[in-house]
Amino acid sequence: MIILRIPGFFLAIIRAILLSLGIIIFLAPYLFLSSFLFKHTSARAFTLRRWYINYGLFIFGMTVKKSGEVYDKPALFVCNHRTLSDPLPVLKYLDAYVIAKAEVANYPVINKGAEVTGIIYVKRDSKDSRRATRQAMVDTVKNGFNVLVFPEGTTNGHQRTMPYRPGTFFEAANNNIPVVPIALEYRSKWDLWIDQTSLFHQFFKQFWKPFTHTKLKFGDPIVSDDAEYIRKTAEDWTNAELLKMQEGWVKGDFYKPVEA
Repeated sequence: MIILRIPGFFLAIIRAILLSLGIIIFLAPYLFLSSFLFKHTSARAFTLRRWYINYGLFIFGMTVKKSGEVYDKPALFVCNHRTLSDPLPVLKYLDAYVIAKAEVANYPVINKGAEVTGIIYVKRDSKDSRRATRQAMVDTVKNGFNVLVFPEGTTNGHQRTMPYRPGTFFEAANNNIPVVPIALEYRSKWDLWIDQTSLFHQFFKQFWKPFTHTKLKFGDPIVSDDAEYIRKTAEDWTNAELLKMQEGWVKGDFYKPVEA
């Protein structure tokens, strides 16, 4: 088994190098040209990000089987959270500001690309930061842009989602913001980021293999002044779609036991 993984280890190293070089290759000319020739705008940044995401999906050998239509008005998009690469298949089809944990700001190279192309940081252990992030989310949608959030708050290796945290749903209900659920699933157990492993450990664990297969589905918008209704409807829809996606993929103890 170790011998079989040696080529995969070097494949992951090559992918890490190409991913980092790609950020520089895509980002440096944009930053230079936006300083002299054109103005930096969200639309241009999203275009740049889509180019890079298509590059990243190719480098990682990631396939995305997408279904459902992407809602075409500013909204809050909520997705279950499996692993570090979740934004790639989602943002291939969706232009949105991403709410991410503050630790991402410390990731070399990735942090600059994220800041340029649209990210809202949150310190999960700070009540003030969470409040400011929710306000930024509302302001962003009201200004005509989408926001993507992973409401479980962390990655999850269970068949179903963990309970969605209520904060963003209260803001959506109070501000008449449509909430669009997204379901995302991976084929291999190596893709799931569990057991509090480091970013670098998970990268090599996930991308030592030649291909990563995913399924992605966009749901219909949910609008209500009842935050709990929105939260539960989005969570229930996502769980139902995950079970469908797992058909033919779940083998043995692929997932951790489902929590009651």
